[in-house]
Amino acid sequence: MKKQVDSIRLFENSWLEALTHVHPIIPLIMWAPFSVYLLYKAIIVKGLSLPQMMTWALVGLLVWTITEYAVHRYLFHFPAKSKFAKRMVFLFHGIHHDQPDDPTRLVMPPFPAVILMALLYGLFSLFIPAEFMEAFMAFFVIGYLCYDYIHYATHHFPMTSTVGRYLRKYHLRHHHAKEASKYGVSNPLWDYILGTVSGPKKDIK
Repeated sequence: MKKQVDSIRLFENSWLEALTHVHPIIPLIMWAPFSVYLLYKAIIVKGLSLPQMMTWALVGLLVWTITEYAVHRYLFHFPAKSKFAKRMVFLFHGIHHDQPDDPTRLVMPPFPAVILMALLYGLFSLFIPAEFMEAFMAFFVIGYLCYDYIHYATHHFPMTSTVGRYLRKYHLRHHHAKEASKYGVSNPLWDYILGTVSGPKKDIK
């Protein structure tokens, strides 16, 4: 694991500043029990069959990958113009590009994570049949957890497996190549589909 770095301060208020620092175990503590509860409801309460669970596992994980890509590309790298918008983009993601190895800012803080997940739950419930919603969301959340810990690992662990080395190199090139590309973190699927494996050179944050 890399040596602890001194964090860039984001807020003068000590309470607000403390909320921007998150121990990497927090997402697992928050979202693993939630995912287990959703699986319990899907399997035990609603009685979904194994083929149904496998189908919605694939759907949930696939939808996570496009969500990961879209949020990273269009929200975290939003081309802000106003001072306020630039500040928001910096708080959400720009700080990570300025200080990518800060271990306390590699996973999403609980408060915005809960808000975002609630909004996505409401959005997906408009399209996913109620009978399958818990199964879908359980695997969507699992996809999110995989993303969080792959992201953490790419910055703080050697990742010696073939896949691990590939993902680490792929993500670090997103940071250091200075081009609008490589928005997938847990996988490069949508970069290949949407043509952002490489991109125009520019000074991005």
